[in-house]
Amino acid sequence: MCTNQDIEADTPLPELCEEALTFYGEALKGHPPARECPECLLSLGFVRQGSDDQIVPIPPALVANTLLTPMEETIEHTQRALVSARTTVHQVEEVYRAVASDSGVRVIRGTDLIRATLASVVGSCQEELLTAQPGGGRSPEILSRALPRELSLLEGGIRQRTIYQHTVRSHGPTLAYMERVSAAGAEVRTLDEVFDRLIVCDRKIAFVPDPAEERRDCALAIEHPGLIRYLIGIFDHAWERAVPVDYAPSAHRPSLLANETRRAILQLMVNGYTDETIAGRLGMSTRTVATHIRKASEMLGSRSRAQLAYLIAKAALLDDETAPPATATTHE
Repeated sequence: MCTNQDIEADTPLPELCEEALTFYGEALKGHPPARECPECLLSLGFVRQGSDDQIVPIPPALVANTLLTPMEETIEHTQRALVSARTTVHQVEEVYRAVASDSGVRVIRGTDLIRATLASVVGSCQEELLTAQPGGGRSPEILSRALPRELSLLEGGIRQRTIYQHTVRSHGPTLAYMERVSAAGAEVRTLDEVFDRLIVCDRKIAFVPDPAEERRDCALAIEHPGLIRYLIGIFDHAWERAVPVDYAPSAHRPSLLANETRRAILQLMVNGYTDETIAGRLGMSTRTVATHIRKASEMLGSRSRAQLAYLIAKAALLDDETAPPATATTHE
Protein backbone atom coordinates (compact mmCIF):
# COMPACT_ATOMS: atom_id res chain seq x y z
CA MET A 1 0.00 0.00 0.00
CA CYS A 2 1.37 3.42 -0.92
CA THR A 3 1.60 6.15 1.70
CA ASN A 4 -0.06 9.54 1.67
CA GLN A 5 2.00 12.47 0.27
CA ASP A 6 0.99 16.09 -0.12
CA ILE A 7 1.27 17.36 -3.70
CA GLU A 8 3.26 20.60 -3.82
CA ALA A 9 5.09 22.42 -6.62
CA ASP A 10 8.51 21.84 -5.12
CA THR A 11 8.06 18.15 -4.18
CA PRO A 12 7.86 15.05 -6.40
CA LEU A 13 4.44 13.58 -7.10
CA PRO A 14 3.57 10.34 -5.32
CA GLU A 15 4.01 7.27 -7.50
CA LEU A 16 1.13 4.92 -8.21
CA CYS A 17 1.60 1.50 -6.68
CA GLU A 18 0.56 -1.73 -8.37
CA GLU A 19 -2.36 -2.07 -6.00
CA ALA A 20 -3.60 1.39 -7.06
CA LEU A 21 -3.56 0.50 -10.75
CA THR A 22 -5.46 -2.72 -10.04
CA PHE A 23 -7.98 -0.84 -7.90
CA TYR A 24 -8.49 1.80 -10.64
CA GLY A 25 -9.12 -0.90 -13.27
CA GLU A 26 -11.71 -2.64 -11.10
CA ALA A 27 -13.41 0.69 -10.37
CA LEU A 28 -13.72 1.37 -14.12
CA LYS A 29 -15.52 -1.95 -14.48
CA GLY A 30 -18.01 -0.82 -11.87
CA HIS A 31 -16.78 -3.31 -9.31
CA PRO A 32 -14.38 -1.44 -7.01
CA PRO A 33 -12.78 -3.73 -4.42
CA ALA A 34 -14.23 -3.72 -0.96
CA ARG A 35 -10.87 -2.82 0.54
CA GLU A 36 -9.76 0.75 1.24
CA CYS A 37 -8.85 2.85 -1.79
CA PRO A 38 -5.08 3.47 -2.11
CA GLU A 39 -4.26 7.00 -0.95
CA CYS A 40 -2.15 7.77 -4.04
CA LEU A 41 -5.23 7.46 -6.29
CA LEU A 42 -7.13 9.94 -4.15
CA SER A 43 -4.24 12.42 -3.75
CA LEU A 44 -3.52 12.48 -7.49
CA GLY A 45 -7.22 12.87 -8.30
CA PHE A 46 -7.72 9.71 -10.38
CA VAL A 47 -10.67 8.72 -8.18
CA ARG A 48 -13.13 10.60 -6.06
CA GLN A 49 -15.26 9.49 -3.19
CA GLY A 50 -18.93 10.29 -3.66
CA SER A 51 -21.42 11.34 -1.00
CA ASP A 52 -22.58 7.76 -0.72
CA ASP A 53 -18.96 6.62 -0.16
CA GLN A 54 -18.85 5.23 -3.67
CA ILE A 55 -15.50 5.42 -5.50
CA VAL A 56 -15.81 7.27 -8.82
CA PRO A 57 -12.92 6.87 -11.33
CA ILE A 58 -11.91 10.07 -13.21
CA PRO A 59 -10.68 10.00 -16.86
CA PRO A 60 -6.90 10.69 -17.02
CA ALA A 61 -7.39 13.55 -19.51
CA LEU A 62 -9.42 15.48 -16.93
CA VAL A 63 -6.85 14.75 -14.23
CA ALA A 64 -4.10 16.05 -16.52
CA ASN A 65 -5.65 19.52 -16.67
CA THR A 66 -5.65 19.75 -12.90
CA LEU A 67 -2.36 17.95 -12.31
CA LEU A 68 -0.09 19.15 -15.13
CA THR A 69 -1.26 22.67 -15.98
CA PRO A 70 0.06 24.29 -12.76
CA MET A 71 3.39 22.53 -13.23
CA GLU A 72 3.65 23.70 -16.84
CA GLU A 73 2.89 27.26 -15.76
CA THR A 74 5.61 27.05 -13.09
CA ILE A 75 8.12 25.80 -15.66
CA GLU A 76 7.19 28.56 -18.08
CA HIS A 77 7.57 31.17 -15.34
CA THR A 78 10.98 29.76 -14.37
CA GLN A 79 12.11 29.80 -18.01
CA ARG A 80 11.11 33.45 -18.36
CA ALA A 81 12.99 34.28 -15.16
CA LEU A 82 16.05 32.38 -16.45
CA VAL A 83 16.03 34.31 -19.73
CA SER A 84 15.74 37.58 -17.82
CA ALA A 85 18.59 36.64 -15.48
CA ARG A 86 20.84 35.68 -18.39
CA THR A 87 20.11 38.97 -20.11
CA THR A 88 20.96 40.88 -16.94
CA VAL A 89 24.23 39.01 -16.45
CA HIS A 90 25.15 39.58 -20.11
CA GLN A 91 24.50 43.31 -19.79
CA VAL A 92 26.66 43.60 -16.68
CA GLU A 93 29.34 41.40 -18.29
CA GLU A 94 29.54 43.78 -21.24
CA VAL A 95 30.10 46.72 -18.90
CA TYR A 96 32.65 44.74 -16.89
CA ARG A 97 34.66 43.75 -19.94
CA ALA A 98 34.55 47.28 -21.34
CA VAL A 99 36.01 48.68 -18.11
CA ALA A 100 38.37 45.87 -17.15
CA SER A 101 39.66 44.85 -20.57
CA ASP A 102 42.35 47.53 -20.64
CA SER A 103 44.36 46.05 -17.78
CA GLY A 104 43.13 42.47 -17.63
CA VAL A 105 43.65 42.55 -13.85
CA ARG A 106 41.02 42.30 -11.12
CA VAL A 107 41.56 42.89 -7.43
CA ILE A 108 40.02 40.35 -5.04
CA ARG A 109 39.90 41.39 -1.39
CA GLY A 110 39.16 39.28 1.66
CA THR A 111 40.31 35.79 2.56
CA ASP A 112 36.88 34.19 2.14
CA LEU A 113 36.30 35.75 -1.29
CA ILE A 114 39.79 34.78 -2.45
CA ARG A 115 39.26 31.20 -1.29
CA ALA A 116 35.83 30.97 -2.96
CA THR A 117 37.12 32.44 -6.21
CA LEU A 118 40.10 30.08 -6.32
CA ALA A 119 37.91 27.07 -5.54
CA SER A 120 35.53 28.00 -8.37
CA VAL A 121 38.21 28.66 -10.98
CA VAL A 122 40.46 25.74 -10.07
CA GLY A 123 37.44 23.43 -9.88
CA SER A 124 36.50 24.34 -13.46
CA CYS A 125 40.03 23.81 -14.81
CA GLN A 126 39.93 21.74 -18.02
CA GLU A 127 43.50 21.12 -19.18
CA GLU A 128 46.38 22.38 -17.05
CA LEU A 129 47.04 23.71 -13.56
CA LEU A 130 50.34 25.34 -12.60
CA THR A 131 51.06 26.29 -8.98
CA ALA A 132 54.04 27.68 -7.09
CA GLN A 133 53.87 27.33 -3.30
CA PRO A 134 56.61 29.20 -1.39
CA GLY A 135 57.04 29.32 2.35
CA GLY A 136 57.86 25.76 3.35
CA GLY A 137 55.41 23.15 4.62
CA ARG A 138 51.66 23.82 4.45
CA SER A 139 49.28 23.31 7.35
CA PRO A 140 47.43 19.97 7.60
CA GLU A 141 44.09 21.85 7.49
CA ILE A 142 44.89 23.47 4.14
CA LEU A 143 46.21 20.21 2.76
CA SER A 144 43.09 18.29 3.81
CA ARG A 145 40.88 20.83 2.01
CA ALA A 146 43.00 20.84 -1.13
CA LEU A 147 43.57 17.09 -1.53
CA PRO A 148 40.05 15.96 -2.61
CA ARG A 149 39.77 18.82 -5.12
CA GLU A 150 43.18 18.14 -6.69
CA LEU A 151 42.65 14.38 -6.84
CA SER A 152 39.35 15.02 -8.62
CA LEU A 153 41.09 17.24 -11.18
CA LEU A 154 43.81 14.69 -11.77
CA GLU A 155 41.25 11.92 -12.24
CA GLY A 156 39.67 14.14 -14.91
CA GLY A 157 42.92 14.22 -16.89
CA ILE A 158 44.22 17.63 -15.81
CA ARG A 159 47.99 18.07 -16.08
CA GLN A 160 49.26 19.58 -12.84
CA ARG A 161 52.75 20.90 -12.09
CA THR A 162 53.67 22.31 -8.67
CA ILE A 163 56.86 23.90 -7.35
CA TYR A 164 57.61 23.91 -3.61
CA GLN A 165 60.71 24.94 -1.72
CA HIS A 166 63.30 22.36 -0.66
CA THR A 167 62.25 22.75 2.98
CA VAL A 168 58.98 20.83 2.39
CA ARG A 169 61.03 17.66 2.01
CA SER A 170 61.35 17.51 5.78
CA HIS A 171 57.69 18.41 6.49
CA GLY A 172 55.74 15.18 6.98
CA PRO A 173 52.18 16.35 6.15
CA THR A 174 53.24 18.20 3.01
CA LEU A 175 55.44 15.32 1.88
CA ALA A 176 52.56 12.85 2.34
CA TYR A 177 50.25 15.17 0.40
CA MET A 178 52.79 15.49 -2.42
CA GLU A 179 53.10 11.71 -2.58
CA ARG A 180 49.32 11.29 -2.91
CA VAL A 181 48.91 13.80 -5.74
CA SER A 182 52.02 12.50 -7.51
CA ALA A 183 50.62 8.98 -7.44
CA ALA A 184 47.50 10.40 -9.11
CA GLY A 185 49.55 11.98 -11.91
CA ALA A 186 50.73 15.37 -10.63
CA GLU A 187 54.32 16.49 -11.20
CA VAL A 188 56.04 17.99 -8.14
CA ARG A 189 59.47 19.58 -7.88
CA THR A 190 61.29 21.67 -5.29
CA LEU A 191 63.60 24.66 -5.50
CA ASP A 192 65.71 26.53 -2.96
CA GLU A 193 63.80 29.79 -3.47
CA VAL A 194 60.41 30.23 -5.13
CA PHE A 195 59.50 33.67 -6.55
CA ASP A 196 56.03 33.91 -4.92
CA ARG A 197 52.73 32.14 -4.87
CA LEU A 198 51.26 31.61 -8.33
CA ILE A 199 48.25 29.71 -9.70
CA VAL A 200 47.58 29.48 -13.44
CA CYS A 201 44.48 27.71 -14.80
CA ASP A 202 44.37 26.59 -18.44
CA ARG A 203 46.78 29.42 -19.35
CA LYS A 204 43.76 31.72 -19.30
CA ILE A 205 43.66 33.13 -15.77
CA ALA A 206 46.36 33.51 -13.13
CA PHE A 207 46.27 34.45 -9.45
CA VAL A 208 49.09 36.17 -7.57
CA PRO A 209 49.18 37.99 -4.21
CA ASP A 210 49.19 41.76 -4.30
CA PRO A 211 52.77 42.71 -3.33
CA ALA A 212 51.55 46.03 -1.95
CA GLU A 213 49.37 44.34 0.66
CA GLU A 214 51.15 43.21 3.83
CA ARG A 215 48.30 41.13 5.30
CA ARG A 216 48.08 38.86 2.25
CA ASP A 217 44.30 39.20 2.10
CA CYS A 218 44.35 40.74 -1.36
CA ALA A 219 44.89 38.82 -4.60
CA LEU A 220 45.15 39.80 -8.24
CA ALA A 221 43.23 37.82 -10.87
CA ILE A 222 45.07 38.25 -14.16
CA GLU A 223 43.42 37.56 -17.51
CA HIS A 224 45.62 39.62 -19.82
CA PRO A 225 47.16 37.10 -22.29
CA GLY A 226 50.52 38.87 -22.35
CA LEU A 227 50.82 38.93 -18.56
CA ILE A 228 49.82 35.28 -18.34
CA ARG A 229 52.49 34.31 -20.89
CA TYR A 230 55.04 36.27 -18.84
CA LEU A 231 54.09 34.47 -15.62
CA ILE A 232 54.16 31.06 -17.32
CA GLY A 233 57.64 31.90 -18.63
CA ILE A 234 58.82 32.61 -15.07
CA PHE A 235 57.24 29.36 -13.89
CA ASP A 236 58.83 27.29 -16.68
CA HIS A 237 62.26 28.78 -15.99
CA ALA A 238 61.94 27.84 -12.31
CA TRP A 239 60.59 24.41 -13.24
CA GLU A 240 63.68 23.64 -15.32
CA ARG A 241 65.93 24.41 -12.34
CA ALA A 242 63.75 22.59 -9.79
CA VAL A 243 64.45 19.05 -8.58
CA PRO A 244 61.90 16.19 -8.73
CA VAL A 245 60.92 14.75 -5.36
CA ASP A 246 61.94 11.18 -4.52
CA TYR A 247 59.37 9.41 -2.34
CA ALA A 248 61.57 6.47 -1.34
CA PRO A 249 61.48 5.90 2.45
CA SER A 250 65.19 6.76 2.65
CA ALA A 251 64.64 10.06 0.86
CA HIS A 252 62.63 11.97 3.45
CA ARG A 253 65.71 14.02 4.26
CA PRO A 254 68.06 13.43 1.32
CA SER A 255 71.55 14.91 1.29
CA LEU A 256 70.43 17.09 -1.61
CA LEU A 257 68.04 18.95 0.65
CA ALA A 258 70.68 19.86 3.20
CA ASN A 259 73.31 20.68 0.60
CA GLU A 260 71.06 22.74 -1.66
CA THR A 261 69.50 24.53 1.28
CA ARG A 262 72.88 25.35 2.76
CA ARG A 263 74.16 26.63 -0.58
CA ALA A 264 71.13 28.92 -0.86
CA ILE A 265 71.57 30.19 2.70
CA LEU A 266 75.28 30.85 2.27
CA GLN A 267 74.73 32.58 -1.07
CA LEU A 268 72.21 34.96 0.49
CA MET A 269 74.48 35.49 3.50
CA VAL A 270 77.41 36.38 1.23
CA ASN A 271 75.11 38.83 -0.56
CA GLY A 272 74.55 40.60 2.77
CA TYR A 273 71.12 39.42 3.84
CA THR A 274 70.24 39.00 7.52
CA ASP A 275 69.13 35.68 9.00
CA GLU A 276 65.55 36.97 9.23
CA THR A 277 65.45 37.94 5.55
CA ILE A 278 67.03 34.65 4.47
CA ALA A 279 64.48 32.71 6.53
CA GLY A 280 61.60 34.58 4.92
CA ARG A 281 62.89 34.04 1.39
CA LEU A 282 63.63 30.34 1.82
CA GLY A 283 60.55 29.43 3.88
CA MET A 284 62.23 28.27 7.07
CA SER A 285 62.83 29.46 10.61
CA THR A 286 65.55 31.92 11.61
CA ARG A 287 66.92 29.25 13.93
CA THR A 288 67.40 26.86 11.00
CA VAL A 289 69.26 29.55 9.05
CA ALA A 290 71.54 30.24 12.02
CA THR A 291 72.22 26.50 12.43
CA HIS A 292 73.30 26.13 8.80
CA ILE A 293 75.57 29.15 9.03
CA ARG A 294 77.07 27.88 12.28
CA LYS A 295 77.81 24.46 10.80
CA ALA A 296 79.38 26.04 7.72
CA SER A 297 81.53 28.14 10.05
CA GLU A 298 82.62 25.02 11.92
CA MET A 299 83.45 23.25 8.67
CA LEU A 300 85.58 26.15 7.37
CA GLY A 301 87.00 27.16 10.74
CA SER A 302 85.70 30.75 10.67
CA ARG A 303 85.14 32.86 13.79
CA SER A 304 82.82 35.52 12.38
CA ARG A 305 80.22 36.06 9.70
CA ALA A 306 82.55 38.31 7.71
CA GLN A 307 85.36 35.75 7.87
CA LEU A 308 82.95 33.01 6.77
CA ALA A 309 81.97 35.04 3.71
CA TYR A 310 85.67 35.58 2.92
CA LEU A 311 86.50 31.89 3.26
CA ILE A 312 83.54 30.87 1.11
CA ALA A 313 84.66 33.26 -1.63
CA LYS A 314 88.28 32.16 -1.32
CA ALA A 315 87.37 28.49 -1.60
CA ALA A 316 84.94 29.27 -4.47
CA LEU A 317 82.38 27.01 -2.85
CA LEU A 318 79.44 28.82 -4.39
CA ASP A 319 81.03 28.91 -7.84
CA ASP A 320 80.95 25.12 -8.03
CA GLU A 321 77.73 23.74 -9.51
CA THR A 322 78.02 20.62 -7.41
CA ALA A 323 76.67 20.46 -3.87
CA PRO A 324 78.98 21.14 -0.88
CA PRO A 325 80.89 18.15 0.54
CA ALA A 326 78.90 15.52 2.39
CA THR A 327 80.79 16.36 5.58
CA ALA A 328 78.79 19.57 5.69
CA THR A 329 75.59 17.62 6.32
CA THR A 330 76.62 14.74 8.54
CA HIS A 331 74.99 16.35 11.58
CA GLU A 332 71.68 17.46 10.06
